Amino acid sequence: MLKIGCHLSISKGLIAMIKEAISIEANVFQFFCRNPRGKGALRFKEQDIEKFNSLVKEERLWPLLVHSPFIINPASAEETVQELTREILREDLNFTAKIDGAMYNLHPGNYLKRTPQEGLATIAETLNNVVPDNFPGFVLLETMAGKGTELGRSFEELRQIIDLTKWPEKIGVCLDTCHIWDGGYDVDSGLEQTLEEFDKVLGLDKLKAIHLNDSLNERGTHKDRHAKIGQGKLGKEAIAKIINHPYLRELPFYLETPNELSGYGEEIKLLRSLYVQ
Repeated sequence: MLKIGCHLSISKGLIAMIKEAISIEANVFQFFCRNPRGKGALRFKEQDIEKFNSLVKEERLWPLLVHSPFIINPASAEETVQELTREILREDLNFTAKIDGAMYNLHPGNYLKRTPQEGLATIAETLNNVVPDNFPGFVLLETMAGKGTELGRSFEELRQIIDLTKWPEKIGVCLDTCHIWDGGYDVDSGLEQTLEEFDKVLGLDKLKAIHLNDSLNERGTHKDRHAKIGQGKLGKEAIAKIINHPYLRELPFYLETPNELSGYGEEIKLLRSLYVQ
């Protein structure tokens, strides 16, 4: 069965996300646990989280993916930015640990005025300071398009971060199809070779989730512009190959395309029609 869902907003509450997921026939979903561009964390009563977990289990909506906010930068050497980043990550990971079977997805960050190697080392140091030893799930590093000083633009950079953490077994990867396409990896005609390279550098056991997005850009442009499924430079046939590939088809797929809820519902129908049972 295809595990497919989209990004939902927590602003209406935990239970509202479940209702929205069911309404579009999603069986997984992703969400921020705070305003993605703000500092303040949303607070939920323990009984509300317990009810949420119970309904998620009842509706078989797993695994859920909690996404890091955009205001953090784990690669930053600036003390104020690093303090804010660590504060937010600790809060987010504490919340994620309460959601049964959830994973936490993280943009690695930007090295800014330093060298990439210094940035990669700082990301690992940040993770070593914020991920609890008893964290029950995986922290996922997202593959990035490599715009500007963005890190995570190659499998080798992700490998370096993982190798510098205290517990590499807790760190996985979320592959974003738009990002790696924009970053130069061929996930269309070269999908097999790309996955072979991923396996050689990182190991396919590290691949825990996929952000399923088409791209507005040609391969290798490093711009990170998502497109609706089948309406970008990747195209419907390439997306169909991705969701049906034997190494990928059992993974959870999360849509981040430029859509409203009804649009996500249409994309989910399309993807189920392309999935070979």
